[in-house]
Amino acid sequence: MVKIERALISVSNKDGIVDFARGLKDHGVEIISTGGTALLLERNGIRTVSISDVTGFPEMLDGRVKTLHPNIFAGLLARRDVPEHMRQLEKIKVKKIDMVVVNLYPFRDTVLKPNVSLEEVIENIDIGGPSMIRAAAKNYKGVAVVTEPSRYGPLLEEMSITGGGVGEETLKALMLEAFRSTANYDAMISQHLAGVFPGPLFPSTLSVGMEKVQDLRYGENPSQQAAFYGDPFVTGVAVSRMKQLHGKELSYNNILDIESALSLLREFEDRACAVVIKHTNPCGIACDDHIYDAFMVAYNVDPLAAFGCVIGLNRECDVRTAEEISKHFVEIVFAPSFDPAALDLLSRKKNIRLMTTPGPITLADAPKMKLKYVKGGMLVQTADNSQVTEANLRVVTKRAPTPEEIKSMLFANRVCKHIWSNTVILAKGERVVGIGAGQMSRVDSSFIAAHKAGENAKGSVMASDAFFPFRDGVDEAAKAGATAIIQPGGSIRDQEVIDAANEHGMAMVFTGVRVFRH
Repeated sequence: MVKIERALISVSNKDGIVDFARGLKDHGVEIISTGGTALLLERNGIRTVSISDVTGFPEMLDGRVKTLHPNIFAGLLARRDVPEHMRQLEKIKVKKIDMVVVNLYPFRDTVLKPNVSLEEVIENIDIGGPSMIRAAAKNYKGVAVVTEPSRYGPLLEEMSITGGGVGEETLKALMLEAFRSTANYDAMISQHLAGVFPGPLFPSTLSVGMEKVQDLRYGENPSQQAAFYGDPFVTGVAVSRMKQLHGKELSYNNILDIESALSLLREFEDRACAVVIKHTNPCGIACDDHIYDAFMVAYNVDPLAAFGCVIGLNRECDVRTAEEISKHFVEIVFAPSFDPAALDLLSRKKNIRLMTTPGPITLADAPKMKLKYVKGGMLVQTADNSQVTEANLRVVTKRAPTPEEIKSMLFANRVCKHIWSNTVILAKGERVVGIGAGQMSRVDSSFIAAHKAGENAKGSVMASDAFFPFRDGVDEAAKAGATAIIQPGGSIRDQEVIDAANEHGMAMVFTGVRVFRH
């Protein structure tokens, strides 16, 4: 238990600080304060001791130096259980500081200002604040360090119960919050400056500054706990920046499905596109001149699988499209905007979630890096944002593909990048007709894609995210009625696969680019 007799308060976020300081005063706590915080407290009738009266020095260098002084840090770092530390404090006439209430310069808010200068960014890197937080947290057994305004009320309640003290368990929790606060603050600084100054793509250390967006009801399953953290500097279209217009809170799986839909839609910004996602894989996707036509085709690729789906649209959701969506059980619909009448219509469905993106969905918004946590480490890679064009195609069969087949193959190849491997796609024009995903063998994926397509497989083209290791996948495509294949190539049995395509009179092109999603 630490009896709070002296507190140092210096906060950028002043929400709730007046009431907290007044509560501390009610417990007889002496308050030391700085600059704007001191002025605010004094204006509200709360007497404070100036930091300059404690240090014997004025605040200087435009406020860069005010708390960085032995009279402050000795009062924070002296161990209360070490008599020699206490004797030294007495000798130099320095008093203990029992509580530090600090939150840091608004670095994130500064960075997000339009046209902010590097000079202003640098000036909003807090030095004294993190130093005091770390010192107090290091000496947590004798100092309560408060970095979260949400702690103010509970701390005053605890002090009322204990007669002005803070207990051991609270001190430990405050210490952990403090170190997390400074760690995240430094991570945000390095994260931003990495985009300003040149440096290695993969630095020797990796720091990621994230802020919690919300706690989630549960994870993938009800037995798992989960939360959603967001990048504080993200711009453009991202799940963390989308606005929810209707429906209950998003779940863990909802967020994953929305991200999968966004990834696909970014590939087709130049066309009206609709994607239907189930368990992070598309069960339908189509592009057209109008979003209604794109949706109708996409949903009907596999209407059985679409039950309880997430629908992503890259154009405004109009009334006609909303009317069709309302006929089905759908978890989420998101679009750049909703026609007011469409929003009204869909909002009548209690269990649907409606979301808008903060702008058009474009490839420029695609993430540059992909991170995946494994026990003991983090895998980091550049995102696959490349696009195969007709110029990349190498015809390897006797028959060259027709212009219409090339158009379909390029469309299908883009879709392949966003589906779990092994992936095989059957497509016609700018619509998928069959998807085989996540299988351990490529021939099984070919079989499933053909089964899903049914009669629509006739006259389609096939895309594979990686090479065919055997000819059986090509034979399956031919049996289904596909006329052309696009694949990366690169197998030791490429010639066998090419011979099979020639036997069936199919056209085949190699891209030289694998688009495997593991």
